Amino acid sequence: MRNILLLVILWSFSLELSAQSFELGVLQDVYKGYIGETVKVPVRVTNTSDKRITLVIREVNASLGGTQKNYFCQGGNCVDEHIQDYVVSLEPGQALSDFQIVLEAGLANGVSSAKYVIFNRFNHAENVEFSLNFAVEEHSSKEDIFTNDNIVLHEVYPNPIVDYAFINYDMLTDDVQAKIIIHNILGNAIDEYDLPASENRVKIRTEAMNAGIYFYTLYLDNEGVITRKVIVKK
Repeated sequence: MRNILLLVILWSFSLELSAQSFELGVLQDVYKGYIGETVKVPVRVTNTSDKRITLVIREVNASLGGTQKNYFCQGGNCVDEHIQDYVVSLEPGQALSDFQIVLEAGLANGVSSAKYVIFNRFNHAENVEFSLNFAVEEHSSKEDIFTNDNIVLHEVYPNPIVDYAFINYDMLTDDVQAKIIIHNILGNAIDEYDLPASENRVKIRTEAMNAGIYFYTLYLDNEGVITRKVIVKK
């Protein structure tokens, strides 16, 4: 009888050790985004135990495009792309609900992927592996907002802008100087971008902009020919 009781105790202790103390929320098979966009994947992890646990979220490997980068963010604060481990502590029953894995989609379409593992810092046997797949597409909206014998200008995308956006264009001649000027709602010039005939895309950056409404104007030989609205979100 004593041996049976000992076996039951050892079996119960074994179950306690092998029980997973956290669970990972449901993830999609594929996350889609457009060229130039930032794709944010919410990752929800819940402490299902009755003790405080410390978890490590680790990037195992990634297959990304040359202009892409991925990194961790929590509560709007992001870490450097080269940091592969993110450590977080959760109280009993607490859920990590403001954590994201972010991909900057870059300048080319295609499918990228990254593999991650979440494990208990003090019991590596408690772990969950998962992969994220990102399908990056060319933006479907290429509306011509201005065209003449000199240039064809497409709409800005994405709009609203979070980090940066693009304007595609086609210069049909070298006989005109073309540029885009960004103005704030008061009409003050914020930034200026030349549109050389040797290229067909300009990247609009928002580092110097606060969230709000702006306008971009196409100038041909210093004459404004069309103005459109753009919204910046941060």
